[in-house]
Amino acid sequence: MTAAQGVLLRPITMGLLLQSLFLLFLLLLGSCLHPAAAFPKGCYPSEEEGLKIFRCSNAQLTEVPRDIPNDTNKLYLDFNQIPFLPRDAFRDLPLLLELDLSHNAIARIETGAFQGLAEHLHSLDLSSNRLVSVSKDTFSNLKAKVNLSHNPWLCDCRLQELIRAVELVAESSGSIVCDSSTQEEHVGKAFLQVIADTDLCNVYKKTTDIAMLVTMFGWFAMVISYLVYYVRQNQEDARRHLEYLKSLPSKQRRSEESSTISTVV
Repeated sequence: MTAAQGVLLRPITMGLLLQSLFLLFLLLLGSCLHPAAAFPKGCYPSEEEGLKIFRCSNAQLTEVPRDIPNDTNKLYLDFNQIPFLPRDAFRDLPLLLELDLSHNAIARIETGAFQGLAEHLHSLDLSSNRLVSVSKDTFSNLKAKVNLSHNPWLCDCRLQELIRAVELVAESSGSIVCDSSTQEEHVGKAFLQVIADTDLCNVYKKTTDIAMLVTMFGWFAMVISYLVYYVRQNQEDARRHLEYLKSLPSKQRRSEESSTISTVV
């Protein structure tokens, strides 16, 4: 290479170096302004048929993740160890269509846990958890089809109200079984079969009415017993006083008899 060529190449080299440094600066700036999404371990986004999916299946989660993209359409949180769902657990997911919470350890759901999902959600899977009793208000305004199968349900009026308040996934209804019940003969039976023959809310009302009647009768019996005792006690006192008067001289007896009679009257 001649000296003249070296002189010509030097500005080009400097230009390429400056350009590389400038590009590196832009990349660093971009990473600062738009940091890469920090998803929970075991979670990853994907896209299928134009729908955005966020999958956290079998990720050993013990709570609902907070960094779920808010444009998610399908959320899979199945096969984890989530024990309960707090209020507003999914409030930042207004476009959610499907929510899979099956095969967790969910034993409690706070009222308002699904708040904000009523408009779009059409599928909610809560099967294979540890649900025993849930208020119907938990699913207030939800239009989604719900899977409540394979949970250790307590079959009572509360569950009857819940089942009548939600739309069940058709094939799941036969797997909602009474693990315990207010009536022993219902244990082990499919809940829909139980309420087809028995109105548990009506049974509960009758039981409550009978308990109230027994309580009222008890109080009434106590009042009557006290009145009888009071009357008998006064009669005994009056009898003793009359016997005492009979033992007195006649003038004094007449005077005290009239006083006693007026007192008794």
